[in-house]
Amino acid sequence: MECARLNRYGLLSVSGQDAREFLHAQLTNDVRNLPPERALLAGWCSAKGRLLATVLVIPAPQGFLLQLSRDLAPSVAKRLGLFVLRSKVRIADESDAWAQFGVWDADAPAGVIWEASSVSVPVGDRRYLRLEPAAAPSCIPDAGEEAWTLQEIRAGRPLITQATQDRFLPQMVNLEQLEAVDFRKGCYPGQEIVARAQYLGQVKRRMVRLPSPEGTALRPGDEFNGGVVIDNAGGELLAVMPV
Repeated sequence: MECARLNRYGLLSVSGQDAREFLHAQLTNDVRNLPPERALLAGWCSAKGRLLATVLVIPAPQGFLLQLSRDLAPSVAKRLGLFVLRSKVRIADESDAWAQFGVWDADAPAGVIWEASSVSVPVGDRRYLRLEPAAAPSCIPDAGEEAWTLQEIRAGRPLITQATQDRFLPQMVNLEQLEAVDFRKGCYPGQEIVARAQYLGQVKRRMVRLPSPEGTALRPGDEFNGGVVIDNAGGELLAVMPV
């Protein structure tokens, strides 16, 4: 078993009587029918269909937790709040309140499991997240965060950051292939543009996994062979390239 402390992720809490319907109307995936034992990947888009964030939606006792890039957490919390209007929804940036760990090469739980104030969330084959109170984490990391990032790259799971925000349709980072876009769920910001690109075959760029060139330190948002880097770790990268 390997474990790494994850510092690149933030967490938003979305709670209140209308939290489920609110997220269903904002994200690319079906939150309305999300069972409590399952987490799902989704995108949050601008009106032009460009990704403002990729989020992992985790059911919680009082609503939901949204895992996203930590550098986006404050701005996404603020911008999401503009859509609350009269809904009974509370959005808070709780990034500092949680310690996040990635665990791999270990038996993952069958579903989202809460134990007191901590939660385990499966995210792949023999991989899961462990979220614990920041004041008293129990996990002891034995690997660096780059090792977990490499696991995410090999799984083809994109993380939108400030450097790549508002640049890509969900399909450009393969979200529909990761079952993170539900084309039957109805409206959300940018939905018409995302659907049109899907059904008219207008996606001319796609995310691929490639070896990272030696002697360079490519970061998200950097240009690479005519494309744009999404993530880079352990000699491998994800980049959105022309089809």
